[in-house]
Amino acid sequence: MSLFDLDKEDALNKAKARHAVLVKKIRDADKAYYQDDTPLMNDADYDSIRSELEGLEAKHSELITKDSPTQTVGAAPAKGFGKVKHKVPMLSLGNVFSEEELEEWLAKTRRFLNMGEDAPLEIIAEPKIDGLSCSIRYEGGKLVQAATRGDGAEGEDITENVKTIVGIPHTLPDDAPDILEVRGEIYMGKADFEKLNAEQEARGGKVFANPRNAAAGSVRQLNIEITKERALKFFGYALGQVSEELGQTHHEVREKLKAFDIPETTYALGHDRAALMDNYNKVLEERPDLDYDIDGIVYKVNDLALQERLGFVARSPRWAVAHKFPAERAVTKLLDIDVQVGRTGVLTPVARLEPITVGGVVVSNATLHNQDEIDRKDIRIGDYVVIQRAGDVIPQVVEVLFDKREGDPRKFEITNVCPRCSSLAIREEGEVAIRCTGGLICPAQAVERLKHFVSRLAFDIEGLGAKIVEEFYEDGLIKSPQDIFTLEERNKGTLTPIRAREGWGDLSEKNLFASINERRKIELNRFIYALGIRQIGEATAKLLAGRYGSIEDMREVMQQAVDQASEAYTTLINIDGIGASMADDLIGFFAEGHNGEVLDALAQHVEITPYASPLSVDSPVAGKTVVFTGSLSISRGEAKAQSERMGAKVSGSVSKKTDYVIAGEDAGSKLKKARDLGVTVLSEAEWIALIA
Repeated sequence: MSLFDLDKEDALNKAKARHAVLVKKIRDADKAYYQDDTPLMNDADYDSIRSELEGLEAKHSELITKDSPTQTVGAAPAKGFGKVKHKVPMLSLGNVFSEEELEEWLAKTRRFLNMGEDAPLEIIAEPKIDGLSCSIRYEGGKLVQAATRGDGAEGEDITENVKTIVGIPHTLPDDAPDILEVRGEIYMGKADFEKLNAEQEARGGKVFANPRNAAAGSVRQLNIEITKERALKFFGYALGQVSEELGQTHHEVREKLKAFDIPETTYALGHDRAALMDNYNKVLEERPDLDYDIDGIVYKVNDLALQERLGFVARSPRWAVAHKFPAERAVTKLLDIDVQVGRTGVLTPVARLEPITVGGVVVSNATLHNQDEIDRKDIRIGDYVVIQRAGDVIPQVVEVLFDKREGDPRKFEITNVCPRCSSLAIREEGEVAIRCTGGLICPAQAVERLKHFVSRLAFDIEGLGAKIVEEFYEDGLIKSPQDIFTLEERNKGTLTPIRAREGWGDLSEKNLFASINERRKIELNRFIYALGIRQIGEATAKLLAGRYGSIEDMREVMQQAVDQASEAYTTLINIDGIGASMADDLIGFFAEGHNGEVLDALAQHVEITPYASPLSVDSPVAGKTVVFTGSLSISRGEAKAQSERMGAKVSGSVSKKTDYVIAGEDAGSKLKKARDLGVTVLSEAEWIALIA
């Protein structure tokens, strides 16, 4: 062998050794990024290592293998999952926490249906699985799509991941409907969860807090090979869109799903509170022995025709409710109390605790709500306290163990100075909240509003997480919402581009701008929610979007509604779920000059599209404004819900903009005004014929 050959062999050996080091670094980084959500390095370092590996393989092609990171599809950081619009919304459930609240829900349901208080009402009771909500769609008997719930209207496409879950059929029998959406929960059994955590700990990976987190993290892996390795399971319990009826009752639907080999939980039927409570207590007793986590019982009206009549409120069906199990509690020491400032300026006291596990989750912070709660419970720093956590609810301090109190620690009081901007903090008459008066000069409020603006239910801009928003705000890159949409242009040519910041690189900068540009078109309901108006949550934003149609019309109406004697104000407070207090916050927001400037600036960068309600239908009364007056054969609540399901807008007052007045027995002044204005008046029978 010549010296040349020896040199060549030595160079190859060195290249092999370096190749092995680089491959390990990239695989470890990919695992941390995709599997554990805990990146080991920034994008720039990752790109540098990958570039070196590619250069090494270009010189020594014999080092290239099928499983090399340069040859593996999807090894590079991926953007995420596509979005799926639900044909039928995936709504959340209301909750009851006691036997008395269950009794009230049953009574309220009967009242809505105009039933006697003792009338039989069959209810199906199902265990409430603590997992990840999922909708699985079959077309022509084949599994074609699976999606998370997301915000109820739009979720993430997890089709390929769901196909790896054992037990979910990929095809259905010939007698299945052509279109069938099955709603259910993806979960991980307790034994499989313990096994996964043991394996993760042994190899230094991420240890999950509870089975639900493990299931959610596993099914949302960008690398489906990881999902395939996890022992995920699925329970189906309801329908989304379906091309033909599967029965007259929910029980019959469940039997059909069982015949289609959809995995199911057990369930029970009951006709009254006593029977439902017997089942509740039985399941609660059996809960520790189940191999899956449940956090309550879901009650559903069994008759599907009655479900149709009951319909929905803004965020949940009237025909179903979750009866939650008692909250889990633990005792720990209160080490300190901090005061946080929210986006509306409210000063909220937060307890800093000795870390304690409650309901499978390590808790180190808990809300103390407000000064009144601190005073009422006599909470002091150094006390031993009882912590309560129920489901996804923020942990809270329930009570102080006074027998463990040492000495006489001083009482805690929130000062009248904002901890972030030193502005005066005041408590308005009749309110428990203490608010910073700093407004736009308060960095806490500005930052929190920006975080809200880009959050999942608002603009949903990937790459602009809480920490990034804080950094960009502090460095002057983003001070107001419109700055987000000018960021890319301002970044060009600057001496300190975003990619040069610590933890950033070319790829992460490119992905951020792509995410921002994807969100230059947004539905009106999301836009309203993103504005962070006090008291206006996701559900109310949808109500407002459905009522006003465009942000321009909404701004005009809010300006008119400043006059409380106006028709605009009357119509606003007659929207179901909007009262005088909420109306005042809405009107106040649009009356504020700076907010108008922000809206004008955003209009230059964002296209706001009409809210496409998943419940909207094509009917003769869609978009029409109707008013009910007098006594009807059904409850006023059902009449209103029925009309809204048909796409109509229900108002509490008659005006020249009213399309129909439906007059029942003993109709009064509204009927007279309708006739004076020439508005079309229908009897209840004529109305029913029209919407039929």
